[in-house]
Amino acid sequence: MDRPMRPRSASLVDFQFGVVATETIEDALLHLAQQNEQAVREASGRLGSFREPQIVEFVFLLSEQWCLEKSVSYQAVEILERFMVKQAENICRQATIQLRDNKRESQNWRALKQQLVNKFTLRLVSCVQLASKLSFQNKIISNITVLNFLQALGYLHTKEELLESELDVLKSLNFQINLPTPLAYVETLLEVLGYNGCLVPAMRLHATCLTLLDLVYLLHEPIYESLLRASIENSTPSQLQGEKFISVKEDFMLLAVGIIAASAFIQNHECWSQVVGHLQSITGIALASIAEFSYAILTHSVGANTPGRQQSIPPHLAARALKTVASSNT
Repeated sequence: MDRPMRPRSASLVDFQFGVVATETIEDALLHLAQQNEQAVREASGRLGSFREPQIVEFVFLLSEQWCLEKSVSYQAVEILERFMVKQAENICRQATIQLRDNKRESQNWRALKQQLVNKFTLRLVSCVQLASKLSFQNKIISNITVLNFLQALGYLHTKEELLESELDVLKSLNFQINLPTPLAYVETLLEVLGYNGCLVPAMRLHATCLTLLDLVYLLHEPIYESLLRASIENSTPSQLQGEKFISVKEDFMLLAVGIIAASAFIQNHECWSQVVGHLQSITGIALASIAEFSYAILTHSVGANTPGRQQSIPPHLAARALKTVASSNT
């Protein structure tokens, strides 16, 4: 197997804040806000999430083995999830046609499902490879590297099959794979916070944000389920409430402010109010929403027992968050 050089992570080593012109940052933030609004609107009617923790962990570990940046691993997960949604929609459509036409002998949708299962690992690796091709700071993962990796797992494929797999993903997504990730929102907001005089250094926040963003990807469903229960003040949400909440899962701006607010608390909880205030004025997101999301992330970060950090959540954070939420509902 041809081995790439061991990581020179631009996300942590070469990344710098405060070197981009304010006009450029303003344009980038506006563009992201517009993208986010569109994504939230389009989320209505989607089947839901296919973000299993084991699959996300597989993508993260594979990206680390291939020395890819964090942004690539996040984008690979987003590409894979959207591809799986498209495939699930296709299977459901075929099954609906079968039932409508009463074609008992036809097994088209079952065949599609089995084909998806059989080629899932190949499709996953193709999503990582495609994501690497979108990054300017990573060398593209070669087909030889991919084939050797798959062979080590017991999957024998040819270069032609690898290219066909990439093309299948591209066609399913109409070649729209340059998808935004929450990291872009986090880093842009950190730039703005730096210019606004945030008391916690952006680089310190950035490192913690990456850790918490990993956590949100790995514990995606539990975190959003707790957020849903908190927002409706009910421990058993209805199916309709869950379906309406899908748009919240696509709100990367909300996720970014929650990540930054939680990171600010971990770095310096005395500055938490100032950071949250800045985030509210920048994005227009209600303080109650920021408090709820950051609290959900912090709660799960403690439950995850992150190595190297045994930070518990002091009662005053919970009290402040709950007080903010309560005041917003009166």
